[in-house]
Formats: sequence, structure tokens, C-alpha cells
Amino acid sequence: MSSTAIKDVFNLALLRGIAAELQSAHSPFDATAFVARSMDGLHELELTGRAAHIAEALHQHLPQPFATAAAVIEASLGPEIPATGEIGRAAIRYMPHLAFVRKYGLDDYEAAIRVQAELTKRFTAEFSIRAFLETYPERTHAQMLAWAVDENAHLRRLASEGTRPRLPWAPRLRGYQQDPRPVLELLELLKDDPVPYVRRSVANNLNDIAKDHPALTVETCRRWAEDVPAGRAWIVRHALRSLVKAGDRDAIRILGGAADPSVRIGRITITPQRAALGGTVHLSFEVESTASQPQHLLIDYAVHFVKANGGIRPKVFKLRSLTMQPGEIAALSATVSLVPMTTRRHFPGCHRIDVFVNGETHPLGGFEVTA
Repeated sequence: MSSTAIKDVFNLALLRGIAAELQSAHSPFDATAFVARSMDGLHELELTGRAAHIAEALHQHLPQPFATAAAVIEASLGPEIPATGEIGRAAIRYMPHLAFVRKYGLDDYEAAIRVQAELTKRFTAEFSIRAFLETYPERTHAQMLAWAVDENAHLRRLASEGTRPRLPWAPRLRGYQQDPRPVLELLELLKDDPVPYVRRSVANNLNDIAKDHPALTVETCRRWAEDVPAGRAWIVRHALRSLVKAGDRDAIRILGGAADPSVRIGRITITPQRAALGGTVHLSFEVESTASQPQHLLIDYAVHFVKANGGIRPKVFKLRSLTMQPGEIAALSATVSLVPMTTRRHFPGCHRIDVFVNGETHPLGGFEVTA
């Protein structure tokens, strides 16, 4: 894989390619001026900033009104990408097109929906469609219902991914956070979708809903878990992951976890006891089943990371799901990385570790992080 930053996909070569595609679809399009306008100040911007910057160049050089511009964009598009969820760097070329639609297409609903339906087959319209859900909630929900039963997997996936209340890197859909029933109506149509790419979105959407409506999510998953095909069983497991990490007993029982697990934790090792920032800590322990019957166990662990202000922020990690016989012993291990990430910084101090067995907390000890 290329080591260059994703934002660098938007470079002179790509812009010339986009310009050529648009000029091929609409001969009066001024490719030279578009490229010059797009390149002016581009390198100072990050990924989304670059997409928005190029969208302004599209607005300046595409024909008006919006419906005409949308028709040019649609005529310039390349082939659909496979419905696998693997969006390569080449597909990112369409981010500016969607940013343009989001900003300038709200006053021409039909043209904007039509071009987003085509763009989502080449990249994803999950971000741009949210502006239409906010501005035209009933009309766009009706469109989502139609897409949810469309023969095209990209459109079915958009019906789910575009309505996620807590879609990462996007503004939250507050209306759906307060009342997720319209979203659940869509997910009911998609819960047995034949394409994993779509089912994964359904699970992620339901996991979003769980963060605001845990009881409703548990109720939905309990109903979905009755006599389910394998694909839907995976959705239920994935949708409940945040509730399981939070120790929700109802969610754990839906996944077959024993209501009152009987275990003994032993042979705990945490090495090293003092680790430098940027290093790693290795954790190992044994779980012994002390029940008289087989029991299904969902085992997670939490690291209580120290924050910049000295406070504590626990982070739960998935570990194992297993069925244990009476007296059986399972040896488990994990590695804690102290390498800085874009989503997590590390700070010196005492870090505690707990293990959760079907939601029950078992302290394992801790380690010291040094600067």
C-alpha cells in the first residue's frame, strides 16, 4: 500500500483526470481553468478540506443550473465499484463531486438524489445524503425505503449507512438519535440482505442506536435472534458489541452468555510492570470454569488509560467468546500498545486492567507508564 497520505490523492494528476472526464461529458468545460482553480491553495488543506475546495472549483466551472451540472457529473462517471466495502484510493476522486452536491443541490432535490444514487455506486454518498435527511426528512426517508429494496447493493447499503445516527466523521442525526424508529423500519428490510457489505452497515447502524436506546436495541436483537440465518446472527453479535462491552446482561444473554458465570481467574502476569511511552505491555491469565454445567463466556478486558489531566478513561477490548466445560481451563493473552495513535494519546501514570466475564468485573492488576 502507498505510504503517502490519503489527502495526497488529490494532486495535479488526479485533477487533470477529473477535468478530462468532465470535459468529455461537456465539451465547453474549461479543464485548464478548473485545474488551476483547484490547485490554488490545495496543498495547505487536509482531506475533507481539499474535497470542499475542489467542490468550489466545480461550482465555478460546471454549467448552471444545478440539474445541468449534475447531469454532466453523472455522464462523467466511471464504472461501479464492487459491492465489497473496499473503497480504494481511486474512488476517493468522487469526494469533491459529493461535496458539491451536498452544498449546492439542496434546492433541486430530484437532480441531487439522482446523481447521489450514481455516485454512491462509485464511492459513497453516506455523508452528502445526511443534508437531505435533515432538510427533507419525510421525502428522503421515503427514498431510503425505496433504496432499501433496490436490486443494487450500493443503494441498499446507503439506506442503512446514510441513516446512522452516529456515523463517524459526520454530524449526528439528532432526530434519529431521539427517535430511531424510522431507521429501524429500514433495518428491518435489510436484516437478511444477501450482501455482507450491506449487513455490516446494518450492524453498525444498530450499534449506533444502542448507545442512545439500549433497551430498544436489545428488544430488536432478541426478536432478530429467533430462528435466524447465519448472516443475521452475525448482525446481532456485531450490533450488540458496545452493550456487551458495557456489561449489559440482557445483551450478553442474547448471545448465549451464562447469566451467572462461575469462573476463577488465576496465573495473572502483566509484563513489564513499568513501560515507557511508545512501548507495549503483555497480559496473560487463565480462566477456570467452576460451574457444574457447560457455560458460554464472553470475555473482554479493559485498560484504564490515564488522561492528560490525570483522570482515568477505561477502554474495553474484545478478547474471546468460548464455551467451557466444568473444570476446563483457558489460557488467554493480550498486548497493550502504548504507541501514540490519531485516536488515542498516552500519558504517564498507573494503568489498571480488568477482565470482564459475561459482564462481571475481575481486577487483574496494573502497570506504570513512564515518560
